[in-house]
Amino acid sequence: MNKSLIFLVLTCLFELLWVFGFNVAYSPWHWIVIGGVILLDFYFLSKACESLPTGTVYAIFAGAGTIGSALMDIYIFDGSFNVMKALFMLLIVAGVIMLKLSDNKDAKQKQKGAA
Repeated sequence: MNKSLIFLVLTCLFELLWVFGFNVAYSPWHWIVIGGVILLDFYFLSKACESLPTGTVYAIFAGAGTIGSALMDIYIFDGSFNVMKALFMLLIVAGVIMLKLSDNKDAKQKQKGAA
């Protein structure tokens, strides 16, 4: 697996960690830990952007954070779930996939042009 993809997965996981931390933190020490997780998260984000298209990395980061936060709200914090939420989450996933596919198409066209 490509190192950049590993960094991308890590940044998505760490984003969910600090979002979870926002919901459960109550002491100054919790907020210090959350600050450290946020700094580490942005480090992983910057490392992922070194060899992957920044727009795609950010779309995946934001999409995973949005869907992960919504699912966390539903399953951990007893939030509500309905068909509209499910449809909009699927729309986010479809958008991220299509963005990634369009980046792959652009990269293949550049390779053909260079050959």
